[in-house]
Amino acid sequence: MSVNVGHYPDPILVGDHLAMDFLNSIENPRDASTDCLRDGHGFVLWLLKAGAIDAEDAARLQGMPADDLDAVAGQARRLRDWFRQIVLTLAAQAHPHVHESDLGPLNDVLAKDNSFARITGQSGDGAHGLQLRRVNRWASAEQTLQPIASSIARLLTEEDLGLVRNCEGPTCTLLFLDRTKAHKRRWCSMAVCGNRAKAAAHRARAKAV
Repeated sequence: MSVNVGHYPDPILVGDHLAMDFLNSIENPRDASTDCLRDGHGFVLWLLKAGAIDAEDAARLQGMPADDLDAVAGQARRLRDWFRQIVLTLAAQAHPHVHESDLGPLNDVLAKDNSFARITGQSGDGAHGLQLRRVNRWASAEQTLQPIASSIARLLTEEDLGLVRNCEGPTCTLLFLDRTKAHKRRWCSMAVCGNRAKAAAHRARAKAV
């Protein structure tokens, strides 16, 4: 089953973490036309472009019933809405803390995992040239949520949520995890919002002269 690539916005992968890129899978939460996850095929395409699955996995998932994939895309959008609220709340706290009772939507997805561990020699970056990775059986369309759920779980348990940032672009809604050494990253991308800010500052200085 083919995917009309032109139907979907290009993913914006500036979050420096898959979970943050998932939040940015809708560029503007108030504009549905910027949503990469508007249907099931869009969700699979986004997973592929974000590096969450490979081309072989994508082909297998795209062969599943469209109605099933569309239903999962709806679940993904709801998970994204929940995660946005959680991560923004935690990022605003001086000492971020989340209660287990607040994690129901995420734990419900994680409980449906159908993956297994496998040692491979493909990457060559582990001991003896081996790597331990998880492989998904893709027993159902619902399994497409697992790479995202795992990434969200890793973000919540392994990262400093005080480093979650909003881009400072006046109209930009994108989020990222600030991994810079000095933790002073301001823009989703210097090539976009950063340059716009520089241009605006230059115009302001020129006008003041």
